[in-house]
Amino acid sequence: MPTAVSYLSAVQHADTRARSHDNSSVASTPSLSPSPSITASSEDNALSEDDENNCLVYPLKPPISEQVFTTAHSEFGHCANEAYRCVPKHDYTKPFEEKPIEEPPYYIFLTTHISLFILRLLGHMRDFFGKRFAKSYFAHLMHQNGYAPLNTNHDSFYTRWLRGRMTDCLCQPVTGVPGRTIVILDRHSTDNNYTQICTGGKTRALNISSYNYLGFSQGHGGCSDAVKESIHQCGVASCGTRLESGSSELHISAEALVARFVGTGDALISSMGFATNSTFIPALVGNGSLIISDELNHASIRIGARQSGAHVRVFKHNDMSSLESLLREVISQGQPKTHRPWKKVLLIVEGVYSMEGTILNLPKILELKKIYKFYLYIDEAHSIGALGPHGRGVADYFNVSPSSIDVLMGTFSKSFGAAGGYIAGPKTLIDGLRLRGHLGPYAEAIAPPVLAQIIASMASIMGVALAPQPTNSKFSLSPVGSVVTPRNSEKELLGMVPASSLPTWMNLPPALADGSEAGVRIRRLAFNSRYLHAGLKKLGFIIYGHSSSPIVPLLLFNPGKLPTFVRMMRAYSPPIVVVVVSHPATPFETARVRLCPSASHTKEDIDTVLRACDEVGGILDLKHGSGERWGINMVCERAVELVHSV
Repeated sequence: MPTAVSYLSAVQHADTRARSHDNSSVASTPSLSPSPSITASSEDNALSEDDENNCLVYPLKPPISEQVFTTAHSEFGHCANEAYRCVPKHDYTKPFEEKPIEEPPYYIFLTTHISLFILRLLGHMRDFFGKRFAKSYFAHLMHQNGYAPLNTNHDSFYTRWLRGRMTDCLCQPVTGVPGRTIVILDRHSTDNNYTQICTGGKTRALNISSYNYLGFSQGHGGCSDAVKESIHQCGVASCGTRLESGSSELHISAEALVARFVGTGDALISSMGFATNSTFIPALVGNGSLIISDELNHASIRIGARQSGAHVRVFKHNDMSSLESLLREVISQGQPKTHRPWKKVLLIVEGVYSMEGTILNLPKILELKKIYKFYLYIDEAHSIGALGPHGRGVADYFNVSPSSIDVLMGTFSKSFGAAGGYIAGPKTLIDGLRLRGHLGPYAEAIAPPVLAQIIASMASIMGVALAPQPTNSKFSLSPVGSVVTPRNSEKELLGMVPASSLPTWMNLPPALADGSEAGVRIRRLAFNSRYLHAGLKKLGFIIYGHSSSPIVPLLLFNPGKLPTFVRMMRAYSPPIVVVVVSHPATPFETARVRLCPSASHTKEDIDTVLRACDEVGGILDLKHGSGERWGINMVCERAVELVHSV
């Protein structure tokens, strides 16, 4: 591996040559956004230990003189090989079919349930004897001075006896940028994980756990420069709600940009993605209406449905036969008792399901929509930015018109490296939600730095037209104009964003402004997602979800394997940070690790993850998948072939 000195020398030489050319020649190189040259993390992220030979900080191969990489390798990996790219779109020559869920051998289910039985038995025994012989440890579960306990024995049972045993694997404190790598704060416990003590040490690890799909969560680059400038121009907070004094030109610009990006007439942004569902769904439907929900919809959707007062029916996950059968039943029978027709029928689904990694069967749902005349609400929290050739979500992935979808919801915390959410649709609908939704009068408006990140990252995906685009429309997309912008055609709607739509002080670098860098990010994410998904299956693991999904769930089943998997991955060289999921997010018997590849990862990073999973999976007996199996070396050598075969 080259030393840091040789690497820095090569980068300096490449940077000198690049600066000697004009902007056009720089843009033609396989580079990232041309901001000040950076090769390592900032001082805030620097570790005390020597990182000279750390492959997480410096690439295995130094760049050649024709290659210019101006981002920190630890934040966004350097990868100029065009073979490691893939376009995320549906192939209509093949039918869209979700592969059946694989089941493990019976002994896996048997040992999992035995493990859970032992956990419950020992937990209840400890509670029973502890309340009598060790009252000081169970005082918070007992009546004291006439007060009932806030947390009952039943409510906190799994928190104490399951989660408490793996506290070191959860809520891991980190520092620095959650990019390709992440710096975790070292901890230890002296009381069996009841409390964690920070040792003061830090460890850099490969980050396969963050929702940083397109890698925009960077400490350096065009987007971060725009965020810094927004603080000088607009401050750090809005200090008001949207219906009072919290609306600024940045809010109006961001909403107009979102509407253009997703292809709708108007959009409304909020400061929290979870609250976008939980507060706007009650504003859409109420008593006398029907919500049809996928059984694995996110908790925010479930809470919003309950608060709405509408009748709720559930169909099997992504099962179109179950959905059509339910539609026939509820539409023919009408409301309970009275059998009157429903005031509204709203189908709520997700573009990509966060725990399963499955992709919505949108073409079939649109066929049913034409027949049964229901409204369609799609939560694109995990699909916007990550799916489609242009990163515009599930509609872009299937190449269908966004106008065929009534309500589009999404978040900015996954693909855009920001925070908050949006809801988009026709202008008349959005105007009503501005008044009826609880976020307008009660929630703090999004802060200007977050808005700057949203605008900069989204505009870089769309591309910025330097000259105003010709239009016959009497309105233009302008921060000081109307929020809605009538457009002549959907092609114009989904085109590049005019430069006049951005704040005058926001100057994106050429590679961001022309959309070329974001296009590379989208294709890198698609390659990494498919490679990780297909590679794990070839190694023999049971994997849920679609191969194009940026979420790759690897099934562990036995809850006792959750902390062991996390600790072994962290002890691997280089360390790898993963997220494990169990009850209540998933059933007890299908505990899993959720891997989230990013555009910031290189092909070598995915190789590292596959090798680590292969080693750990062999030790923990996790390889129970069916189909042809390959060795780890064959998987890594035939990665491109593997990606294009799925």
